[in-house]
Amino acid sequence: MKDNSLSNILNQYDSKEQIDGQLYTLNLGPTHPATHGIFQNVLTMDGERILHAEQTVGYIHRAFEKISERRNFAQITTLTDRMNYCSAPINNIGWHMTVEKLIGVKVPKRVDYMRVILMELARIGDHLICNGVTGMDSGAITGLTYMFIERERIYDMYEQICGARMTTNMGRIGGFERDFTPKFHELLKDFLKTFPPRFQEFCNLLERNRIFMDRTIGAGAISAERALSYGFTGPNLRAAGVDYDVRVAEPYSSYEDFDFIIPVGTAGDTYDRFMVRQQEIWESLKIINQAYDNLPEGPFHADVPDFYLPEKADVYQKMEALIYHFKIVMGETDVPKGEVYHAVEGGNGELGFYLVSDGGRSPYRLHFRRPCFIYYQAYPEMITGSVISDAIVTMCSMNIIAGELDA
Repeated sequence: MKDNSLSNILNQYDSKEQIDGQLYTLNLGPTHPATHGIFQNVLTMDGERILHAEQTVGYIHRAFEKISERRNFAQITTLTDRMNYCSAPINNIGWHMTVEKLIGVKVPKRVDYMRVILMELARIGDHLICNGVTGMDSGAITGLTYMFIERERIYDMYEQICGARMTTNMGRIGGFERDFTPKFHELLKDFLKTFPPRFQEFCNLLERNRIFMDRTIGAGAISAERALSYGFTGPNLRAAGVDYDVRVAEPYSSYEDFDFIIPVGTAGDTYDRFMVRQQEIWESLKIINQAYDNLPEGPFHADVPDFYLPEKADVYQKMEALIYHFKIVMGETDVPKGEVYHAVEGGNGELGFYLVSDGGRSPYRLHFRRPCFIYYQAYPEMITGSVISDAIVTMCSMNIIAGELDA
């Protein structure tokens, strides 16, 4: 095991190689503009060169896992979308599928396809932010501002589903609160028609841009072996050449019905991470088109009255509906004893939910497998020896989101 301690690095550091003969300590964070979230890296610097890095987390910690032990299962949805707020619906739906696995619910095929459409829209929105900001951090802000317009169009569709835009609280255990609205269909059709040429402009702006390539190729590289050792998943692992994707390895929500490829890189550097996300956006569009063209008829929610709120008009007029409404809102429904793990392919990789139930109204124990928390531990290794500007674009290309890092 390589000794990466500060004392060992300094002992091996040849003073003749020093840039100005003096070492500095630099706090990269926890201020937001450079670090994309509330976390800190204490860097030992020789001029612009990073000799050692030590990260600090905990500034935003909100104890979601412990709070969940005092919330009923439906209320936990609002905690999940506060983790990766760039692709909140994936978090919401992943949690609902975890509870469905515990209680043994099989959702209608229409629900599967509706979920796929929304999760892939969320993936596109997540990748647009990551790659847009990667361009910005390398000096090209125009692409980010244009892609923010496209993200807002995705948020308009969220609003049609759940009334919210960023932290969505989308869907319900067993499916959705309501079916797709006519306005949603209109917005989705327009997006599928007009987004590809607009996104192609963004591709043309950066993908073969010599300045951008010089800034990103070789920056923050990590090998497939090291990435696997750290527990990488998602685009950061695929950029290193490993074609692992939860949607293919452990299909859920009828992903086995769709034809798509898994983009992979070779070098595991900032440019490869950027390009993998670029290609995944095209693949997500392909999946959405397939799901929407073949959207099955049928109900938009499974038959689980213990978790699905009855129509409000029925609550006012029917005693049975009032009883169910009260039981759901107050968390009066017990669930089976047991433990389950369910994972989905989040915007940053394998987003997992380990749920232990003792048969009560709240989880006995709930653990979130947050991709950011897993791969952030590799960041010091990835930036040691580089310059500070490379450290910034490396951090951005990893898509480290503070809420998911520090739930």
